[in-house]
Amino acid sequence: AELLRVCRPGGRIALANWTPESYIGQLFRTLASYIPPAPGVQSPMRWGTESGLRTLFGDAAQSISITRRSFVMRYHSPQQWLEVFRTYYGPTVKAFEALDSEQQHALAQDILGLLEAHHKGGSGLAVPSEYIEVVITRK
Repeated sequence: AELLRVCRPGGRIALANWTPESYIGQLFRTLASYIPPAPGVQSPMRWGTESGLRTLFGDAAQSISITRRSFVMRYHSPQQWLEVFRTYYGPTVKAFEALDSEQQHALAQDILGLLEAHHKGGSGLAVPSEYIEVVITRK
């Protein structure tokens, strides 16, 4: 509603949203297996689907253009990725803060396993994650 409010009629809203199938989508599912979402809170992954966007913007959208893209996260190692995301990425920070030390260790191991499964090889860590580039034209 706020995006539509500040966009003039005929104006455009541009978004870049992770898809549910992406590495980040899988990370969110992993986090949710440890810390369930609050009651009544809808998944942020709806922003990464055409149907979710159509529901969110409804009749206020004249058009919705979606292009699938991929971003490759590059770090020295899975451990460095975990350190950065555990320190600075809100959803990961909150999940670790809510867990006891045993659960934190288990979550860290699950995330490291997910990173290893998506790593594309070579030196360091290279993990692609799909997102959609979205342009919404407001009626």
